[in-house]
Formats: sequence, C-alpha cells, structure tokens
Amino acid sequence: QVQLVESGGGSVQVGGSLRLSCAFAGNTGYIALMGWYRQAPGKQRELVAAITSGASTNYADSVKGRFTISRDNVKNILYLQMNNLNPEDTADYYCNAQSSRWGTTTEYWGQGTQVIVSS
Repeated sequence: QVQLVESGGGSVQVGGSLRLSCAFAGNTGYIALMGWYRQAPGKQRELVAAITSGASTNYADSVKGRFTISRDNVKNILYLQMNNLNPEDTADYYCNAQSSRWGTTTEYWGQGTQVIVSS
C-alpha cells in the first residue's frame, strides 16, 4: 500500500505561481512512476506531468515550459512547481503513483488539491 497526501493548492492571480506537494508513504520502494493529474469542472482527468524512478519527465503540451515536476526521494515528496499560471490551469490536482511488483502494477491516488487561477 502507498499513501499519498497532496498540499499546496490555493487561489492565485494570472501569472502567479504555486508549488504543489505530495507526501508519499508506505511501501514506496516499488513505485516506478509518479505523476500529477488534473480535472477541471466538466472535463476528464488529464495527465499534467510524470516522473519515472530514473527521474525522466514528461509534460502535457499545455504546461511545458511553465510547470516542473520533481521528486525528493529522501523526504518522500513529489512536487509540481507551477509558474505563469493562467485560468485554464484551474482544476483539482491529483497525485498519482504506480507501484510495480511481481508483474502487477497498482495505481494509487491522493485526495486532490484545488487550484484556482483568477484574472
């Protein structure tokens, strides 16, 4: 089992910045991939950024150059630094972990944190 707890959401004006954190605990040694997803009202959940255990990263086109995902393996925290925010970034943001063991992958989700960007 892996537990994920997000924090850092809030309200910010256009052009502002926020840093989301996701503290992870439990059986973390088998986590192969972590990521941030978001879901805006009336829309499907979408991948924002992902990072592998080898620190390779991947970003949605809409956030490239503005968001940075990183992982502190000592503190067991996943971060999402969000800069130059715009109203289209308004959504609930969710931390995700995929744990692979014995050929089986299990997916875990945090409870979400809300980000509101206003003009």
